[in-house]
Amino acid sequence: MSKFSPPPQSQPQPPETPPWETPSSKWYSPIYTPWRTTPRSTQSTPTTTPIALTEVIVSKSPLSNQKSPATPKLDSMEAHPLHETMVLLQLRTSRTNPWIWCGAALCFIFSILLIVFGIATLILYLAVKPRTPVFDISNAKLNTILFESPVYFNGDMLLQLNFTNPNKKLNVRFENLMVELWFADTKIATQGVLPFSQRNGKTRLEPIRLISNLVFLPVNHILELRRQVTSNRIAYEIRSNFRVKAIFGMIHYSYMLHGICQLQLSSPPAGGLVYRNCTTKRW
Repeated sequence: MSKFSPPPQSQPQPPETPPWETPSSKWYSPIYTPWRTTPRSTQSTPTTTPIALTEVIVSKSPLSNQKSPATPKLDSMEAHPLHETMVLLQLRTSRTNPWIWCGAALCFIFSILLIVFGIATLILYLAVKPRTPVFDISNAKLNTILFESPVYFNGDMLLQLNFTNPNKKLNVRFENLMVELWFADTKIATQGVLPFSQRNGKTRLEPIRLISNLVFLPVNHILELRRQVTSNRIAYEIRSNFRVKAIFGMIHYSYMLHGICQLQLSSPPAGGLVYRNCTTKRW
C-alpha cells in the first residue's frame, strides 16, 4: 500500500426506514396534494394523522399605521402580503317617539277589552241559552167570500194569533208587527198589531180581523178561488214580519222574525180551520 494511497471508502449503508414513495405513488399522485403542504421527502418518516394547515386572515383597520405581517411560505411558494378591509358598523342610538308608545298601549288595551268582552258574551250566552219566539195560529174562521165582478171580490176572516216566548230567563217585546193574508201569491188583506211585552215562558193569544174590500185578482186567480170555494177547501197563506227585543236585566238586543203559516179552511159561512202549518225564521 502506498504512502499516499487514499483510505478505503466505506460502502453506503441502506436506510433503516424504506422510502415511502413507490413508483405507483409517483405515477398516480402529484407531488403537492391538498392535504400535503410540504414537498415530499425521500427520507420522511410516516405519520399517523395528516396535519392540515389553515390560513388565518388578519383584518387590519385602514386607520392603523402598522404594516400587515407577511404570511409564511407555504408549499415552497413566495409569501405575499394579504390586505383586507374591515367594515366598521356604527350603532346609532335614538329614543322612540312617545306617540308610538301611546298607540301601542291603546292597541294593547283594546285587545284586552275585546278578549274580555268575547269571554263575557260566551258565558252569558251559555248561561241564558236564548231561543227564538214562536209565531202560530190557534184558530181561524172564514166568514165571507163575495164575488162582486169577474176580477174583484170581498172577504172577511178572523184569526187568533199565538205568540210564545220559550226562553226561561229572557223577557221579550214584540214591535212593528204586521200580518198579511195572501192568496195565490197575491196579497189580499193587511192588519197591524200593537206592540206588547211577554215574560219568559208565557203565551199570548192575539185576535185580529182581516178584511178584503174589492180586492183585484187576475182572472185565473178568481177562477181558482171559485173552484176552491166549490170544493170546500180554500188555501190561504199568512205572512207576518215583526221585531223582537230581548231583555235580560240591563242588556237589550233586538232582531227581526218572519212567520209563515199555510192554512186550509172550509167554505163560508162555516169557514172552519182544516189544516195549518206555521214556521218562524230569524232574519
